[in-house]
Amino acid sequence: MRRFAVGVVVGFVSSWAVAFAAQTANHNGIFWNSLNASAKGGYVSGYADAMRVSESKLDSLVVAGDLFHWKGSRKIIRQLASELSMSEFSSEEAVKRLDNLYANQKYGELDLGSALQLLALRAKENSQGAQPAHK
Repeated sequence: MRRFAVGVVVGFVSSWAVAFAAQTANHNGIFWNSLNASAKGGYVSGYADAMRVSESKLDSLVVAGDLFHWKGSRKIIRQLASELSMSEFSSEEAVKRLDNLYANQKYGELDLGSALQLLALRAKENSQGAQPAHK
């Protein structure tokens, strides 16, 4: 029964990942630089909304993990939720950071979703590095 439950959860997550990765549009630096300021703000706001919805859907995985006694599920799902979160900076700040990132041609092929996750990760690292160490 445990293998079946783990298979269901892994199947759900992998099918979600495949569906997410199957995008046909190239939303990368070239696409980003072709947008005007209003479209950039709308794109980032829409992306943030989608991540909030995705994050809220993780609650069903928490329930499934508890139901099937999946050890460590809460920790893994909590980590995933923090990676989906875009609360580290505002939409305006995200647009500025993406403009700066895509100003460097070496990041031109990086898709927008990965770029936003990279920027969020950098913001978290910077905020954690700025906190004093507790003794």
